[in-house]
Amino acid sequence: MLDSKNTLTNQPHLSLRTKDIVAAYTLLRIVVGVNYFNHGFTRIFDIPGFINGMVTTMQDSGIPELLVSINAGLVPPVELIVGALITVGFLTRKALIACFILMIILMYGITMIQNWNGASSQLIYNIALFILLAGVNFNRISVDICLKNRRN
Repeated sequence: MLDSKNTLTNQPHLSLRTKDIVAAYTLLRIVVGVNYFNHGFTRIFDIPGFINGMVTTMQDSGIPELLVSINAGLVPPVELIVGALITVGFLTRKALIACFILMIILMYGITMIQNWNGASSQLIYNIALFILLAGVNFNRISVDICLKNRRN
C-alpha cells in the first residue's frame, strides 16, 4: 500500500550487505577454484591416458585427431593452473577469462558430439564463472588484494 508520500508501507526492508556479498563471492571463488584444480590434478599425472580417452570420445566429431590431442594435452595443466589461481584469488580476473576460454573450447567439442547432458553441466560451470567475473570487484579476500594493499 502507498502512503501520502507514494512510498510503500508495511514492506520489509530488503538489502544485500557488502560484507555478505564479499563472503559469498570468496566462498564461490574457492569452490570453483578447487573444482578446476582437482580436475587438473587428477589428470596431470596421466596426460597420455587423458589424451587417448579424449581422442576416443571425439572420434566421430569430425575434429581432426591431432587437434583433439593438442587440446586434450593442454586441458589438465590449464585446469590445474587456473584452478590454483582462482582458489587463492591471484590474477583472478585473468584466470577467470582463461577458464572461460577453456570452457568455450570444451563446449565446442562436447556439442560437436551432441552430448547435451555434458553441455548442460558445462553451462552450470559457465554461469559460476560469469558470476565470478561480473562480481570481481567483490574479490576482497584474496592474494590480489593483499598484494595491492602492500603496494599502497
